[in-house]
Amino acid sequence: MNARTAVVVEDDRDVGDAISKLLDLAGFDVQVAQTGAHALTLIGEGRPDLVTLDMTLPDIDGVEVCRQIRTVSDCYIIVISGRTAEVDRLIGLEVGADDYLVKPFSIRELQARVAALFRRPRSTDVAPSAGPAAGTVVPPVPRTAVAEAQPAQPQPLPTDPLGCDDLTLNRGAREVRVDGSELDLTRTEFDLLAHLVSNPGVVVPREDLMRAVWASDFVPDSTHVVDVHLANLRRKLRKARAGNEWIRTIRGVGFRFDPCCG
Repeated sequence: MNARTAVVVEDDRDVGDAISKLLDLAGFDVQVAQTGAHALTLIGEGRPDLVTLDMTLPDIDGVEVCRQIRTVSDCYIIVISGRTAEVDRLIGLEVGADDYLVKPFSIRELQARVAALFRRPRSTDVAPSAGPAAGTVVPPVPRTAVAEAQPAQPQPLPTDPLGCDDLTLNRGAREVRVDGSELDLTRTEFDLLAHLVSNPGVVVPREDLMRAVWASDFVPDSTHVVDVHLANLRRKLRKARAGNEWIRTIRGVGFRFDPCCG
């Protein structure tokens, strides 16, 4: 089994060292970048499985770095930032981050968040360094256990199309089509849509969506995470097919997928 790879993007050497040590103990091969330009070079060449990203860098703003990462990689991205305003969290998630952790942070909390991300299936079109196939990803394990571990047996995912005539979702292929054309979704957007489409006509509370998508009882500390990702998802659906109302907001509760309302 090949070790997972990670890039730590952090201009504070002490913080970068602390994150690097944690990820090294979790079985990652770690590289550190102190500038956005260096980070983009490492990520473009190495296609890591995980990136931790500081939002305040000396050359390129972290938001732009995150946006550029998403043009070349579907890796997990955890923003680790001293910016505490809600708008900063929402912007980070909107440009493609999977999670947002505020400084100062607990090493145990970071460890839990990394483990939670790696319980989620990866997209099937990730670069070769992405590790096991979708559906077989397990949380990071200590390096000493890697040599003894046996590769997980792939579990087949359902391949029957879900949705309706105008919108179809295939969980096995991790593919969404609107009117026959494939829709480009992030991993989180796909997972949210898949959970809603799998429960047509059922109101799914935000908390249930968080647990289903983050695949752990350890979930982000605000349901705004769900709202931001769903807002991005709905914007893409509307761009693909104007006037659709497949996803409805049920005020004060959650969201519902209505297949007859495309």
